Amino acid sequence: MLEDIISFKPEPRIKPALDPNNILVLGGGVTGLVTSWILLDQGYNVTVMSKQWASYTKEQRITSQIAGALWEFPPAVCGQHLDPISLHHSKRWCMVAYKIWDTIAADPKLSRASGVRMKKSAFFFPKRLEEDEEQYRKMLEIQSTDVRGFQHTSSLIEHYGINPEYGCVDAYELLAPIIDTDQGMTWLMELTKSKGAKFVTGAVEGDIFDSELDLRRRFDVDVIVNATGLAGLHVAKDKSCYPIRGGLIRVINDGTNFEKVDAALSISADARHASHTANEIVFIVPRSDKILLLGGISQPHEWNLDLTLESPEIRRMKDRCEDFLPRLKDARLDEEYPLAQGLRPFRACNVRVERELRMQKAYYCEGEVNGYANGGAFAASRIIHSYGHGGAGWSLSFGCAGDVLKLVQDTLAGKTPKPMSLE
Repeated sequence: MLEDIISFKPEPRIKPALDPNNILVLGGGVTGLVTSWILLDQGYNVTVMSKQWASYTKEQRITSQIAGALWEFPPAVCGQHLDPISLHHSKRWCMVAYKIWDTIAADPKLSRASGVRMKKSAFFFPKRLEEDEEQYRKMLEIQSTDVRGFQHTSSLIEHYGINPEYGCVDAYELLAPIIDTDQGMTWLMELTKSKGAKFVTGAVEGDIFDSELDLRRRFDVDVIVNATGLAGLHVAKDKSCYPIRGGLIRVINDGTNFEKVDAALSISADARHASHTANEIVFIVPRSDKILLLGGISQPHEWNLDLTLESPEIRRMKDRCEDFLPRLKDARLDEEYPLAQGLRPFRACNVRVERELRMQKAYYCEGEVNGYANGGAFAASRIIHSYGHGGAGWSLSFGCAGDVLKLVQDTLAGKTPKPMSLE
């Protein structure tokens, strides 16, 4: 089990050997950093390269900071998770992450340092769950897992002060990890650095398959992990990658202007309310002791980050949240960072965690064949991909990282790459 082989201490669980294997991780978001953590704890040397790192100014923040970071059992609230292979693995990945985030939240010191807390998360529906086959099946799956605090009752509508005229008729809730992403990214960066990761600011131009050998020589690494998110469009030459633009309003949640909201409240895209368009959801999540997030929108193929508080979809989003939870009408904006917007990194077949399937041309150099494990005309690539997480990067983080670790081990053992499957 992955939770048994990682350490929350600043030093790696297994110290690197005298001649350790070296890994280059491309991407400084939650996927790249959690993957680096897992690899470091198994005694690998890790270099993380990213074009941009987490920042805490009024400027645009990276996707992992903009994320709602509410743990969800797939498919996520923002929708679009439909590929059966990806969905099959995502259900396992999210439970691995659930257990580890839950462990972190249970330790007061780790919880404060990481910004991870377990809170009630309630989901509301416009019809009885028994009348919606897909949602009912999902609820039963959740009940069969190890999530804590699950209950299915329509009384949650009144309990949380939901507008009785909004049209919600059923609900369930569970205890879920909720992460202050600014704090969480700071903690992940500090933790991976303390375990020995080297951070390099930079970016790969074009398809890394074409520059694989050059990158391995430049950084003296044995394996490359691609965790570049939306950049997979170019870095992995994956034309199925596309963004789903999202936006969140940040308001002050200190109990001064309205009764403090201390639970996540959602209506997902795949349980659409009659008044919602296909790209509209209700997403109300306490970010920290001070900030509450109000969302959301889900806009496929929108590349521009040009939304403002006056944009029609943002005004409609605010009105939707206030109609759903009327006490929010008195909310004050977070003056420091009132509107967060970002591009969720999707792909047509959803999450990709697999080795590069294209074969490199082999040629002899100093008695080796490219440093690859095949002496024939072609050799297996040493690139491993982990991207396309959409709006579920935090929810799937540790699960995907555990699979990457296994793929690293397979790569170094000279095993033949296999495509993702239902196995």
